[in-house]
Amino acid sequence: MQDEVYHYNKERWEALAGAEALFTRPMLDLDAEKAQAYLGLERLGIPGDLAGRRVLCLAGGGGQQSAAFALLGADVTVLDISSGQLERDHLAAEHYSVGIRTIQGDMRDLSALDDSSFDLVWHPYSLTFVPDSRIVFREVARVVDEGGHYYLMCANPFFSGLTHHSWNGEGYTLKHPYTDEAATRYPDQDWVYDRKPAGPHIREPLEYRQTLSRIVNSLIREGFMLRLLSEVRGDYPGAEPGSWAHFTGVAPPWLEFVWQYGPASSEGEGVWRQG
Repeated sequence: MQDEVYHYNKERWEALAGAEALFTRPMLDLDAEKAQAYLGLERLGIPGDLAGRRVLCLAGGGGQQSAAFALLGADVTVLDISSGQLERDHLAAEHYSVGIRTIQGDMRDLSALDDSSFDLVWHPYSLTFVPDSRIVFREVARVVDEGGHYYLMCANPFFSGLTHHSWNGEGYTLKHPYTDEAATRYPDQDWVYDRKPAGPHIREPLEYRQTLSRIVNSLIREGFMLRLLSEVRGDYPGAEPGSWAHFTGVAPPWLEFVWQYGPASSEGEGVWRQG
């Protein structure tokens, strides 16, 4: 699906990889214990025994999550729009002597993957990079196996486009209508990549609001049952108002969901496909 959205995201993420941005740095100091702690599966209620389990890191290149899952014995596939990001996954695989399969592609088109081929789809922050989340959810429902899990981290839709720069002296001002697919642009945070004067030009994020009702109702219609919802927020007592630390404590910028697919999801059992 190589439309304008695809080309914008591909160009941006290739540039971020070239600049060694935070999300493009492979994790090369993991062991099994660190991998478990990094993924936080126990906190999320996802079974921690990953040996032989089929995991898709969706729009999750960079050699971070893939490395952690592979170290824990999972059969890992990564689909990402950026070849530079996937190079990091290959680097991590070589470093740990594990197998990681990589596919360059768009999260809206998983036609390279077979039906019911994953026990867990792990989808880190990226959903807001496409206008219509329903297309992604339809694809995920096709590739996840019955009883499997879908982990989704995304922007908190109520604060989409809001940053610490929105501080007005009393609070953080909401200005944009709460509508699906509303586009927002804002500068990357200072901690994303090094702002050297001679550094590469990187286009700012172009994101699209996904309302909470569309996210939840679309996944229910696809056959998923919600197992966990977590608001990811900061906890920084005494942080300076108008700082990133203060903003994340007042306006939680991210949500985490854990969904389970198919009839087995209503039983509380059948978490992993046996066989």
